[in-house]
Amino acid sequence: MKFAMTIACALLCGPVYADPFDIAITVDDLPVHGELPPGVTRVALAREHLRILKAHGVPEAYGFVNAGQLAREPDSAAVLDLWRHAGYPLANHGYRHLNLNRAPSLEAWQSDVVLGEAAVAARMADADWHYFRYPELGGGNDAAQHEGSLRFLRQRGYRLADVSVGFSEWNYNAPYARCMAAGDTAAVAAMRTQFMAEVDRGIARMKAHSRQLYGRVVPQVFLTHIGAWNAATMDAVLTRLEAAGARYVTLAAAQADAAYGDPGGGTVMERAAAKAGVKLEDVAGNVPALDVQALCR
Repeated sequence: MKFAMTIACALLCGPVYADPFDIAITVDDLPVHGELPPGVTRVALAREHLRILKAHGVPEAYGFVNAGQLAREPDSAAVLDLWRHAGYPLANHGYRHLNLNRAPSLEAWQSDVVLGEAAVAARMADADWHYFRYPELGGGNDAAQHEGSLRFLRQRGYRLADVSVGFSEWNYNAPYARCMAAGDTAAVAAMRTQFMAEVDRGIARMKAHSRQLYGRVVPQVFLTHIGAWNAATMDAVLTRLEAAGARYVTLAAAQADAAYGDPGGGTVMERAAAKAGVKLEDVAGNVPALDVQALCR
């Protein structure tokens, strides 16, 4: 039976890789991310995300919160409550999702961080919520701004939630909502074909770059978002990660690795390559040339 399941996954789940690796799952932009297809609610999206995460045995999935969205869509508060009821933690992603690189000042960005705390702390009680993720991974335009942000976060008891891998699924949200509204199932199918090819190439790139920089596949921190496209594809993405050797761990366990010893903006491996003066290997892949932003307009 196990052999038959392995063969089935090899046929249906995408490429199978060697070398098991640990990975922490993190979900950005709770409670609101991207456009909604017709008839879909924020609560329905949250329930689907949680169903998939639980079905795959994910022990922890930090949800990074933009608390300012609660004022824009008050009904979305239920998303945060559902996340906590599922046993998953919440953390801070800034009140307005303010990118430090585009903030009017470091002080304005700091105020945005502080404003984002109350909605998270109220739902976390005595649990650990002091993780922060830079919105859009913007860690500052220069060393002074970057160091000032890290110093401020440390003073408030934060650890930085870093990122090592993601598949830019956010790029598909608006086209997906448009195509679902138009009933264009062919366009949605084409989007899915391209996205899954991008996922396969992204997994291969992650492993290749990790080996190039560290001589091993280091524990990964996966960034995704609570969007409609992600809800429609997360099951397949996690299945592909598992076929590649993923073993789900907590964020703290992943970031205990020495690869995460120098937190910052961007991704872990981009920073490590820049610091070492290493040009990361190009990883080819057969990805369809589909302009998803032009679909269903």
